[in-house]
Amino acid sequence: MKAIVQHEYGNANVLLYSDVEMPTIGEGECLIQVAYASVNYADIKARNGNKGKGNFPLILGLDMAGTIVEAGTDSRFSVGDRVIAFPKEGSYAQYVVANEQLIFKIPDSLSFERAAAIPTVSILSYLLLHEIGQIRKTDTIVIHSAAGGVGSMLIQLSKLFGVQRVIGTVGNLEKADYVKGLGADIVCTYETFVEQVFIHTNDKGANIIFDSVAGEVTGKSLQCLALFGTLVQFGNSSGKVGTIKTSDVHSSCRNIKGFSLGTTRKHDPARIKPIAEKVIQLFDANQVSLPIAKVFELSEAAAAHQLIESRSYKGKVLLKVEE
Repeated sequence: MKAIVQHEYGNANVLLYSDVEMPTIGEGECLIQVAYASVNYADIKARNGNKGKGNFPLILGLDMAGTIVEAGTDSRFSVGDRVIAFPKEGSYAQYVVANEQLIFKIPDSLSFERAAAIPTVSILSYLLLHEIGQIRKTDTIVIHSAAGGVGSMLIQLSKLFGVQRVIGTVGNLEKADYVKGLGADIVCTYETFVEQVFIHTNDKGANIIFDSVAGEVTGKSLQCLALFGTLVQFGNSSGKVGTIKTSDVHSSCRNIKGFSLGTTRKHDPARIKPIAEKVIQLFDANQVSLPIAKVFELSEAAAAHQLIESRSYKGKVLLKVEE
């Protein structure tokens, strides 16, 4: 089969369109033909070697949408089932193997292209909002990197729930119309969001802030987090760590919560299934939809990575795999 393989860490040029052996299934696993794989910022970090060390040759990709082509004798899945999944190895390939706990059926009415936007960013967003952040309709929330995949979904899901005020931050205000179109009430830059939060909350601050950037953004977020507020930290796309002190939390009764979907997939996969089912229903009912920035052929994975790194996109970047 064809796959995107890398033999060393480096820039996008280390991604090679190659012939590799088909994977084989073990107990409790299924073989899936990939229709679309999504490209996530975590893939960039993994390609660079900034997300733990992998074994070469390495195939990137966290998730995909496609069709079951082989299942075990006692499997709850059948050949021909349309699914989304988090595969054992990378999803930048024509075929992948996934554990049944991390495979979820999708209805015929939901296209593979739309479904490919669900696994990482949409399931993560739902978990962040409702289980980690525990949003309330009366909240003012801040969503950093609001034009990215997770940001785009966080905005839609929070407004669907009825959150009173959503403030989205972007690196460039050229993305403001896009972010407002998703439902954000206020859009500002990382340089101005602290001031804007205080203006729109009568100096009380934001109730919940969703931070996937870290670095200086984490410190600024704590400057405008309200009493009893929650900072949800789930990434560091800046490549820098944020600094948090005990004095930031105890007297102000504020919370700092960390979350990783990767850790959850590995150590508590059962937690994902009910969330996946809810999100699939929302997509199928057209209550939410993740805008697709661009679809690349599998062989164009390097160009897809370059677009992600440029940050000049809005929504989700996909790889089309199935011919």
